[in-house]
Amino acid sequence: MLAVFCVRACSGLGGLRTATRVRSVHSLPGITVAQIDEEVAKLLQLKAQIGGDDGKHQFVLKTAKGTRDYNPKQMAIRERVFNTIIGCFKRHGAETIDTPVFELKETLTGKYGEDSKLIYDLKDQGGELLSLRYDLTVPFARYLAMNKITNIKRYHIAKVYRRDNPAMTRGRYREFYQCDFDIAGQYDGMIPDAECLKIVHEILSELDLGDFRIKVNDRRILDGMFAVCGVPDDKFRSICSTVDKLDKMPWEDVKKEMVNEKGLSEEAADRIGEYVSLQGGMDLAERLLQDHRMSQSKQACAGLSDIKLLFSYLQLFQVTDKVVFDLSLARGLDYYTGIIYEAVLTQAGVAPAPAEAQNGASAEESVSVGSVAGGGRYDGLVGMFDPKGRKVPCVGVSIGIERIFSIMEQKAEALAEKVRTTEVQVMVASAQKNLLEEKLRLITELWNAGIKAEVMYKKNPKLLSQLQHCEESGIPLVAILGEQELKDGVVKLRVVATREEVDISRADLIAEIRKRTSEA
Repeated sequence: MLAVFCVRACSGLGGLRTATRVRSVHSLPGITVAQIDEEVAKLLQLKAQIGGDDGKHQFVLKTAKGTRDYNPKQMAIRERVFNTIIGCFKRHGAETIDTPVFELKETLTGKYGEDSKLIYDLKDQGGELLSLRYDLTVPFARYLAMNKITNIKRYHIAKVYRRDNPAMTRGRYREFYQCDFDIAGQYDGMIPDAECLKIVHEILSELDLGDFRIKVNDRRILDGMFAVCGVPDDKFRSICSTVDKLDKMPWEDVKKEMVNEKGLSEEAADRIGEYVSLQGGMDLAERLLQDHRMSQSKQACAGLSDIKLLFSYLQLFQVTDKVVFDLSLARGLDYYTGIIYEAVLTQAGVAPAPAEAQNGASAEESVSVGSVAGGGRYDGLVGMFDPKGRKVPCVGVSIGIERIFSIMEQKAEALAEKVRTTEVQVMVASAQKNLLEEKLRLITELWNAGIKAEVMYKKNPKLLSQLQHCEESGIPLVAILGEQELKDGVVKLRVVATREEVDISRADLIAEIRKRTSEA
């Protein structure tokens, strides 16, 4: 009734407001005039936002929460990053696929653990229940099962959607790209897994983002660790999700969540704390194989043996300088069955401030800027979709393109880097009036030869304005036509950076442009 009253109060019939309010107060016991006035004020404010009495709709022009637009400069940086990543994927022999942006809701349900609440469900249109894809891995597994594919090396770059709390400055959005590389098939242990880590190393090194570490662990080691530490079987997944927060929360807060929220005993949590603080390489795996608790778990021993094998291949791939075996790495997704890994970017050469150092902050803690890649082995996911439960072993990695892009963008701004937004090689210009037709003939020759060229959309532009456009846009060459050049059958080719000018015969122009732009 209060809502009905408030709608009346905002109806625009100003003369009836006071009388309506008095009648409503008498008919709504327990509701005061002050409460009604407050509700009226809220609705009047809402009315002002959506439009006045004249019926005109007013709204704020903005992008939806957790999304953004990209200007030409940002897109140029993004394209450069994509090209680097795709080049690496192709170098390792991958082919590409695509899948629909939305899937049947049941396809995605139950694959992401506690993160399932972040899936965007679409409104039922009287047909199938659908959801926007949360990642590219589950659709890939569905694709393999549906098409009865047992081995493939594929990459997939596409947008995914998560109903998360966005952190735009850190590259966390609700709509974002994922760049996935996966190897599906029955192969000898740890060879495909090691290649995935090699790919991460290559991409991050080539993009020159700064120092980075690739943390590795194994789901079997985690499960074995939980078992020997006294975690009940039915709490494995929820405790794993809590351990996964160690990169964002201190151990004391993680322990508190385990004990107070997840119902784990304090003794079990303390035992877990002893292990998750450990980091190392092949030597740590060997040490844990001799550990009196861990050696009791067959699962953990199998995982530790595979970690040793993985590091032997990583040595051959020359990437062990950046890889660390880290028992705190958990990755909360339910579908992982074996090796898991995550790449974390650190700002090289940054030390903690004195106050931070006094508070016990390590240099590593103070400079971490978050995960930029992650992945692992998921041998059971395809079998969840296959009618006969046939398994296809898979391992893959996802590159965190949005976070990488945010870092690249900030880097370009900090260095005041001039980013070209077009690939135009030459501008066709004129030195005198009435040469539009000749310019159009020349640019047609260039376009037909595959040269990236541009001309001003004016009949008689000033030569200075044409040259200024080249300097501002980063166009390296200008092909200048004038009355004398036309008589002599030449084109004056100007190098924008040095202002050097040479006469080139019309027949040799295309070859000269190709030569000069390939050198640049």
